[in-house]
Amino acid sequence: MAKSERNKTIDTTVEEGREYLDKCIEWSPQVREEVFHGDIKVLTDRVITGDTFTVMEDMAKAGATGFADLVIADPPYNLNKVYNGRVFNSMSNAEYEKYTRRWVESLKPLLKKTGSLYVCCDWHSSMVIGSVLGDYFKIRNRITWQREKGRGASVNWKNSMEDIWFATVSDDYTFNIDDVKVRRRVLAPYREKGKPKDWQETDIGNFRDTHPSNFWDDITVPFWSMAENTAHPAQKPEKLIARLILASSNEGDIVFDPFLGSGSTAVTAKKLNRHFIGTEIDERFCIWAQQRLHMADDDKTIQGFEDRVFWERNSGIRKGRKKQEGE
Repeated sequence: MAKSERNKTIDTTVEEGREYLDKCIEWSPQVREEVFHGDIKVLTDRVITGDTFTVMEDMAKAGATGFADLVIADPPYNLNKVYNGRVFNSMSNAEYEKYTRRWVESLKPLLKKTGSLYVCCDWHSSMVIGSVLGDYFKIRNRITWQREKGRGASVNWKNSMEDIWFATVSDDYTFNIDDVKVRRRVLAPYREKGKPKDWQETDIGNFRDTHPSNFWDDITVPFWSMAENTAHPAQKPEKLIARLILASSNEGDIVFDPFLGSGSTAVTAKKLNRHFIGTEIDERFCIWAQQRLHMADDDKTIQGFEDRVFWERNSGIRKGRKKQEGE
């Protein structure tokens, strides 16, 4: 069945996307020994097709440690979930803790001493992940963001929140608070001597730029009419990833994602002038990531982020630009 013209969802098959898959690095012992040689530059700005545990362990064994300024990890939640035919089965908390501890131990050597880490999770896996991270890193905060999708539940509260754990390797880390301000509509503007105080008056409304808290209610989950949308069942919005990247890295830094999925971290890093390395086991997801990276050559926009500020949903966009759906 053909998609409507407005449906921008990326769902390219392996057969259709062979040119994109060929741009990825297919991880193998031969690549590790004959191409990589521990030189992280070989992997920089590349999507790696392969098992993340193998790739990370090979990186460390080859001496490619301490290269990542920032890690954004979105591991499988402890749910029964199908990822393009690949099934992840829910485990007991003890088993999921063992799984989490394994990838965290593989990951830690790859972070710089000044590096930061964000880990995405739902409320259930959050209890395990937060506990494990505390054994290896300095936990700084737990962000909760509103994921507005979902049809509700008949015997429980609708699950519309997800967590992101923020941790650092040491007390010396990057945090650019002025780069992640949120532009909020001012409903009761206060004036001093007739002039706006701590807010700005514009032709599309009155706004104040504020520092974000650890609760985010301005994130739109990608949907079918948005250019960033893919058929991945757990895709993270570029706007969400942009806030993490801007806060905890600088231009030219390396952002590593060990569970790349459909590529939101890599694409957003590219749009924000950072380098990236991402690993993903599923070929089709790698194709979507590479396809989005190709699109980013011509389109650097990030839905909901403009004029160096993050806009609230439905708050309006600056004059002269058509408002995007979901903003």
